Amino acid sequence: MATRDVVNTRRVRILSPHPAQVVVAGFAAVIAVGTGLLLLPISTADGRGTSFIDALFTATSSVCVTGLTVLDTETHWSAFGQVVIMLLIQTGGLGIMVCATLIGLVVARRVSVRARLNTAAESRAVGFDDVRRVVRSILLISLLVELTVAALLFVRLITGYGYDAGKAAWHGLFHAVSSFNNAGFALYSDNLIRFAADPWICLPICASIIIGGLGFPVLIQLRREWRRPLHWTMNTKLVLSVTATLLLLSTVYITALEWSNPDTLGERDPWSRVLIGFFHAVQVRTAGFNSVDIGRMHDETWVGMDVLMFIGGGPAGTAGGIKVTTFAVLLFILLTELRGEGAVNIFGKRLSRAVHRQAIAVVLMAIGAIITAVIALMVITGLDFDRVLFEAVSAFGTVGLSTGITPDLPPAADVILALLMFLGRLGPLTLGSALALRRRRILYEFPKERPAIG
Repeated sequence: MATRDVVNTRRVRILSPHPAQVVVAGFAAVIAVGTGLLLLPISTADGRGTSFIDALFTATSSVCVTGLTVLDTETHWSAFGQVVIMLLIQTGGLGIMVCATLIGLVVARRVSVRARLNTAAESRAVGFDDVRRVVRSILLISLLVELTVAALLFVRLITGYGYDAGKAAWHGLFHAVSSFNNAGFALYSDNLIRFAADPWICLPICASIIIGGLGFPVLIQLRREWRRPLHWTMNTKLVLSVTATLLLLSTVYITALEWSNPDTLGERDPWSRVLIGFFHAVQVRTAGFNSVDIGRMHDETWVGMDVLMFIGGGPAGTAGGIKVTTFAVLLFILLTELRGEGAVNIFGKRLSRAVHRQAIAVVLMAIGAIITAVIALMVITGLDFDRVLFEAVSAFGTVGLSTGITPDLPPAADVILALLMFLGRLGPLTLGSALALRRRRILYEFPKERPAIG
């Protein structure tokens, strides 16, 4: 009987995978479908088709809302291919399980228990019974922001650039979806450089990126309780405060370092310099649009951008990186140790010790993945460390900014960056738990001992 029970338990585990495993498998499946669609001759402007590696890279970059490209989105892809890219961005940004749950609500008007568990794992729903409401709120917020930004861009492209209504509507919609989902894909060969000094284009896109980068849990709480900040969770307070601080500091940092650089801001008027500096401060939060040539920025600017891209945006949203909450937790742990205090307190609440371990695990896995990728890329390409590091961090942080080396990388390097994008989108901890066969319950503890630190 005992043997039969063990076999039945193992069978249940196989048939009922961990929600994190389902999320990983869902993203992989959508990438596979996107790759297949982009391989079709109809997806390319010349009808000749695309190589498998290029299609896989583009599909991964789209679903993982990164924005790194090996092909010119404007000239290589047909209208069909661009629509596929936009749909992949939207699917990846909303979340695979969220989209699946949404389809279940529309078609069957119900959601299974397993689907609720999977969606809760992906969207960080507050409670099991909260999944339906969370999915509806995510859809409503996404459509509201995207349609608003699309309308603003539509009006500006018609009045300021002479676009016809059809082209203005398509370009407005594509860039609204790309910006809210923090993807960074643009329908122009120079990305958004032609609009660098136009606040009517740049600021709506920045607003869309910031809103999308806050994360759906924060957006949903702000939608319900924006007048009652005392009721906000620690997560909401951390995301809002750290995001505002990083935006301010990164704007000053980038603008100051590039102020006199003739290849970026030096030839612009003061107002345009500030606008471009702010625009790129927003982009390093995982969006990936650029209004100047990133490859011509100073090396010290790249270093600061590496740090910002590594941190990323808010959890359970369209942003990448280790997330601002992880960064904040580590910062408060450091401050607590420096003060000699026993517990980590944030906004009048004590931080769970389990969160300490999770934050450290995420950061260490992220650093390990990036270092491994950088070494491999340097061996394969022979390129300088600073450019390779920037590209690797951009891929892991699902940012999409590039110093210009990505289109010329060999296929092996493309595969490495694609794996980094996949890992960065899902999160090191989620991917690690998805690969784990089971959770181990330890029924004993070893005696404590403290090694010397530092």
